[in-house]
Amino acid sequence: MSAFDPTRIKTYSLKDRASKVRIGELASPHRKGGSFKDFFSSLPHILAAKHLHEVAAAVVQARRDKRPVMLGMGAHPVKVGLTPVIIDLMERGIITSLSLNGAGIIHDFELALIGQTSEDVDKEILSGAFGMAEETGSMINNAVRSGAEQGLGIGEAVGRMVLSGDFPYKDKSLLAAGARLGMPVTVHVAIGTDIIHMHPSFDGKATGEAAVRDFRKFCSLVADLEGGVYINLGSAVLLPEIFLKAVTLGRNLGHTLKHFTTVNMDFIQHYRPSANVVRRPTHGGGTGFALTGHHEIMFPLLAAAIIELSS
Repeated sequence: MSAFDPTRIKTYSLKDRASKVRIGELASPHRKGGSFKDFFSSLPHILAAKHLHEVAAAVVQARRDKRPVMLGMGAHPVKVGLTPVIIDLMERGIITSLSLNGAGIIHDFELALIGQTSEDVDKEILSGAFGMAEETGSMINNAVRSGAEQGLGIGEAVGRMVLSGDFPYKDKSLLAAGARLGMPVTVHVAIGTDIIHMHPSFDGKATGEAAVRDFRKFCSLVADLEGGVYINLGSAVLLPEIFLKAVTLGRNLGHTLKHFTTVNMDFIQHYRPSANVVRRPTHGGGTGFALTGHHEIMFPLLAAAIIELSS
């Protein structure tokens, strides 16, 4: 065995090496009194901050090209106060369709009716009172049943009820905003997951019929996603699974779905949205992003960036 000779070690010039971080990508300090646009521009163009810039740019470009920007979401964004931000994006024509899970419409309904939502489950489950608010169960279930009879999906049926009914806070309702703007709003449920399914007013046949209409409407929207953006906001299972099936059906029926952007926004990156929103649908040529952080911070930040870039 030959002796180790450190004088034979090969080196190279630092100037010739490829590097991942460059001086032009560094953050700039915030200046007191500066605008939001100044602040957003000051973020480093590295990792998640760079991705946030790219997502905002993709949304703006999609709308300039008259391509859709779809928002699919769970209930948590409603519970952390984001409905005014989302409604604003709907009114600006930035969000072009909205898809919710069953819990989403419950919290949206309660906010519109009494200005508050989200019961203390730990307390109420001990007495068997959890989920038993009469108005929530009977009014939503009756709207779904009546809507099914008229050939409506869940989203449109409940949205029309809130918009036309005596709801003092309907201006904060996503469902009412969709109905007012004539925007597609779909709702996707799993039987037994939502409190309204425990009520005697629950009609499984009507709910299934209306949910199928919303699923097919959602598939039609996804089939036209080429060049657009799909954002999954806080849905860990239901919306990612439905989105993957809708992409499959669109391609199965011959629609071009190769170049689009997907985004998963959540405070934890779960398996299903990572696989079924970010990675699998975009494998053939699109771009997927994962933005991790609290909804109540990250989504307003993205919304403000989009508005600034749109002007």
